[in-house]
Amino acid sequence: MEKSAVKKTAQLLQDPAHDVWRDQPKVLDAVFKPKNVAVIGATEKKGSVGRILLRNLISQSFGGTVFPVNPKRPSVLGIKAYESIFSVPEKVELAVVCSPAQTVPGVIGECAKAGVKGAVIISAGFKELGASGEELEREILNEARRGGMRIIGPNCLGVMNPVTGFNATFASRIAHAGNVAFISQSGALCTAILDWSLHEHVGFSAFVSLGSMLDIGWGDLIDYLENDPDTQSILIYMETVGDARSFLSAARQVALSKPIIVLKAGRTAAAAKAAASHTGSLVGSDEVLDAGFRRCGVLRVDQISELFDMVEILAKQPRPKGPKLAILTNAGGPAVLATDTLARGGGEVARLSGETLEALNAMLPPHWSRGNPVDILGDADPERYEKAFLALAKDASNDGLLMVLTPQAMTEPTEIAQRLKAYADLKDKPVLASWMGGAEVEAGREILNRAGIPVFPYPDDAARMFHYMWQYSYNLKALYETPTCNVESGAAHRTWVEKEIRTARESGRTVLTEFESKKILEAYGIPVVETRVAGGEEEAVDLAEKIGYPVVLKLHSFSITHKTEVNGVRLNLQDAAAVRGAWRSIRSSVSGAGAADAFNGVCVQPMVKETGFELIIGSSIDAQFGPVILFGSGGQWVEILNDHTLAIPPLTTTLARRAIERTRIAAALKGMRGMKAVDLGLLEETLVRFSRLVVEQPWIREVDINPFFVSPTRSAALDARILLHGPAALPEELPKPAIRPYPTEYVTSWKTRDGLPVTIRPIRPEDEPMLVRFHYTLSEQTIRRRYLRAMELRQRIAHERLVRVCFNDYDREIALVVERSDAVSGAHEILAVGRLSRLHDRASAEFALLVTDAFHNRGIGTQLLRLLVEIAGKEKIRQVSAGILSDNSQMQRICRKLGFEIGPDGQKGIVRAVLHLS
Repeated sequence: MEKSAVKKTAQLLQDPAHDVWRDQPKVLDAVFKPKNVAVIGATEKKGSVGRILLRNLISQSFGGTVFPVNPKRPSVLGIKAYESIFSVPEKVELAVVCSPAQTVPGVIGECAKAGVKGAVIISAGFKELGASGEELEREILNEARRGGMRIIGPNCLGVMNPVTGFNATFASRIAHAGNVAFISQSGALCTAILDWSLHEHVGFSAFVSLGSMLDIGWGDLIDYLENDPDTQSILIYMETVGDARSFLSAARQVALSKPIIVLKAGRTAAAAKAAASHTGSLVGSDEVLDAGFRRCGVLRVDQISELFDMVEILAKQPRPKGPKLAILTNAGGPAVLATDTLARGGGEVARLSGETLEALNAMLPPHWSRGNPVDILGDADPERYEKAFLALAKDASNDGLLMVLTPQAMTEPTEIAQRLKAYADLKDKPVLASWMGGAEVEAGREILNRAGIPVFPYPDDAARMFHYMWQYSYNLKALYETPTCNVESGAAHRTWVEKEIRTARESGRTVLTEFESKKILEAYGIPVVETRVAGGEEEAVDLAEKIGYPVVLKLHSFSITHKTEVNGVRLNLQDAAAVRGAWRSIRSSVSGAGAADAFNGVCVQPMVKETGFELIIGSSIDAQFGPVILFGSGGQWVEILNDHTLAIPPLTTTLARRAIERTRIAAALKGMRGMKAVDLGLLEETLVRFSRLVVEQPWIREVDINPFFVSPTRSAALDARILLHGPAALPEELPKPAIRPYPTEYVTSWKTRDGLPVTIRPIRPEDEPMLVRFHYTLSEQTIRRRYLRAMELRQRIAHERLVRVCFNDYDREIALVVERSDAVSGAHEILAVGRLSRLHDRASAEFALLVTDAFHNRGIGTQLLRLLVEIAGKEKIRQVSAGILSDNSQMQRICRKLGFEIGPDGQKGIVRAVLHLS
């Protein structure tokens, strides 16, 4: 495919509160745009890394000075050399280190003392060699942190900024300048991609080899590249995800404005092992990684070529709004290949509308395919292609078009391309093409490529790329799709569950009984089947009589996890005699298994006889992503059915619905073969409640609800198991969620100056409708004072903007809303919003306040700012500031009251309030 410039695929209205992140001085400029560079380990030895690095830096004019550092030579390649970093006559911004591994901690220590801002460590011989190398890395990181240095590497190729001519690598040549950033953990892959790109004339805005990712990781680079005007898309070759929380946070922030496309090695167990040994890092489950990519809007591809194909497609064509593809072809076989590929990936061949079929029947020969793929036969001329294409383009039942051409005797590939190039931009759906063949179709390919229609040599490749486009579009939509409702969870229940877990752990247990597990689920609002514990045979009969026959008896044990393995379950017991027999049988089975002491009674519960579905809802810990949620088809054949999906908590109702839709059982849950649909809304809420349990109770290691029964009339957990972390686990060592959950610790009750009770809490995605109503209450003056300029209402309430306001990444920003509830109607209303947004240095933040006009002068602004300052302290932020209009005396007065200093901002008509926190 022709490689071309990349356009932005999305442009969002930005709240000034978000702009502060973008406008700050960029910490990594020292790495990508240094004013000067010291090459530590520079040498004249032929073929050495130190020589190639220095040659590359001085052979391109990047606008900075290069200082070789070598204590044994007066000069290197004719340039004066310096004994150490301390003898360099200027303050160095970037050190490129290629000295032996054992010397690097000392080198970085000296650089930190000399005030060097960043380092690229080319040297190898660290954690990839084992424990001794890991210790060297710890020493390097400690030295760097003392001076606030940032490090790329070690064991990497280096860094290029082809736009400026900066080449701090030991590659043979610098890449062409372009607008695609390429980041790789593999230096060898970098050199191969570089060689290919030079041949294909593909350009880059940044070309980075990360190596071991000791310090700077994916999240840091994605954050930096978001604000780089030369970068319009980001390509990643990943072997390990590293800091999953940082990666997800950055990717979720950036993905809507710049495509992030990842090729992740290690899909198979063998490949994962190879990647681990290569980088010295643990590799998490590949299925979990897919869930993480979905959650943050990243597109994953399977081949190196697909990285660049997707960049071009997303630059040239709009994203599809659905998965349905229309295929126009002059040959049946190639279209069948495309159809098969689409179906295997989960895409769909569009069903043609009646109107389209009628139009095609009128214009095409009698023997056309009369369906999709639309085979217009081998003698199709340019006019037939054009007319059929236009009929499909008008059909709203498809979400994209693929044109396939094979060079047959009557075919005119160039003329057909000439006709179709005018329709390259359909605005609402993508157009792809496959001109199959060689020299005969080359001119047609060039015509379509130049017009902006991506052309593939084979139609199955084109179909795969269309499905990637739909996956990408679908994942992006999920990022900021407003949930249908908020699912409340009570603090009292949370505290009760914490106490139950603490009691179990203090008794030395890590396995909760089924009865205890169900009680915990019930506390979080998850429906469970009625379950009673019987310590004796007659008590079991008595409970069965009260519950009503038929009943189920299950082993109640403090130590046996899997009841079926000791024959500890009896179903469909119809009377007292059956219950007595089941009691004795279960006790005998446990004793026969040599575990008589593990028999602590039985659980009695009703036998569910109605028709429905058995599902599984569970969670476990992933080494890199922390708690992960599983949902799918359950029951005793759960492993054989293998119908499940994974999701990264916390979930909203939107994310829960999408998880359900990814399973095969979803079609049945929606109703089929005369059976009514189950209550999917209730199932979504159950998954949301379950996700809260998982993230709010860190001592839980694993949960297994199997089966979770659902029918058109009810849902309930029929069996449940909860495992806890062991006694050796320390609180600070417990796995943390990869995405920070809702910060319930910042929810407070308060009364305004005139006694109105309100709740002040962090904002939620579900708040968007209330926020729209809030903006209708604001005057033009209030808007001007908040945003430092006028802003029209339609712009303020646009969904694309408000979702960015309501969907907080709580590691980056926390917005508080002041909410009141009408005592009569129960309706909720937002009275004010306050926001605290971290800046690039992570230790500083800006605040912003907005109070509805009707509630000015009631102490709301003061209280909001007071709480934001308290939160800043808890979040380890050292400075809080804001730009305020000079004539906004009220806001300045509030700031002074809370200890802020007011001074000049540097912009006309604006002052700056600054508060330093200890």
